[in-house]
Amino acid sequence: VQLQASGGGLVQAGGSLRLSCSASRGTFSNYGMAWFRQAPGQERKFVAAIGGSGTNTRYTDSVKGRFTISRDNAQHTVFLQMNSLKPEDTAVYYCAADRRWSIIRAAISRDYDFWGQGTQVTVSS
Repeated sequence: VQLQASGGGLVQAGGSLRLSCSASRGTFSNYGMAWFRQAPGQERKFVAAIGGSGTNTRYTDSVKGRFTISRDNAQHTVFLQMNSLKPEDTAVYYCAADRRWSIIRAAISRDYDFWGQGTQVTVSS
């Protein structure tokens, strides 16, 4: 699976962005998908994840109620709708795919088999 993330940019605090991650090759619905982010000088951290059918989702506490992860299996794409953005959301956002995804382990980055190249999100105050 090859992943291509897009949709990042510069936005003012309180604004919105929608990230997309398109997958090529493989049966997309067989993969759980996730978004991680990495701010300068920090380790990569879990943001949100979604199971192959789209039924099960999981979020890190700091984005609950503001971010929504979704997927379109027909289009081989996963989305991250980000609303009410804050300066602390500034990071490079990465999408990832896991062939043996489970909601319990969704936040564990080493479980993910494939990674996209990252897209920069910058939130100004």
